[in-house]
Amino acid sequence: MSEAATLERDPAAIVADYEARARRVETPCGDGTMTWRIWGADNPGAEPLVVGHGAQGAWSHWIANIDRLSATRMLIAADMPGHGDSALPATQDHRGISEALAVGLREILGGRKADIAGFSFGGCAFAYFAAYHPELVRRLILIGTGGLDTPHGQVILGRVAGLQGDERKAMLKANLLGLMLHHPDSVDELAQHLLVVNARKARLAAPDLVIPDRLVKILPEITVPVDAIWGEFDRPHPDPALQEEVIRRSHPDCDFRVVADAGHWVMYERPEAFDATLLDMLRRESLP
Repeated sequence: MSEAATLERDPAAIVADYEARARRVETPCGDGTMTWRIWGADNPGAEPLVVGHGAQGAWSHWIANIDRLSATRMLIAADMPGHGDSALPATQDHRGISEALAVGLREILGGRKADIAGFSFGGCAFAYFAAYHPELVRRLILIGTGGLDTPHGQVILGRVAGLQGDERKAMLKANLLGLMLHHPDSVDELAQHLLVVNARKARLAAPDLVIPDRLVKILPEITVPVDAIWGEFDRPHPDPALQEEVIRRSHPDCDFRVVADAGHWVMYERPEAFDATLLDMLRRESLP
């Protein structure tokens, strides 16, 4: 998202601005609540689009996409259970996560079906939700999602604790390039801010619910349409053609698209191309 506006404004102020423009909803989750943020709900006839974030993330994984997506959609961004402002689920497994999602979306949408798009861990969690609650899902879109039992790419992460100043910034940048982003120029102040703030709030052991094969095991049980978007240079889940081949084993009609010149966090690194791809995909007529 490294546009001029990002360079000129404090990252915390950017996040606060999007927070202020959202309608915040809290629904039951475990011993507390699950937090949702909604934009575009005042658009007459706008279809709901629910977006989920990756491990150690929050709603703000989608911050670069909110304006465009909410212009035509009722955009509902979740803090997934055990992340951000959401409590841990009643059980720390996909059943518990799916139950929290179902309770929340029934309250927000009154049983109306929604398109759901999940990034990384969020994609795997949404896949189980689609399998368990197809009555609430119109289409599932996976975005750079692991769990397909394909070879894992080389992820390079260093220790940030104890570092300060320029040394700390350099390590944060290296970690974002070692996992999330492809181009050094993509690692702006906002990306670094989100990495730190979101990781501090994450309490759920999300990787254990994805790697190595949790997604591929549930895909055959999903009866709604399944599509996918991948970054060309996704580091943890490389080789988009291989990922597509695995998904098509259970969903041969999958609309699988690759966003050029983007890493794992594809919607942040190439937001305009990603949004155009996602919105075009959503315009395809859904099955009932």
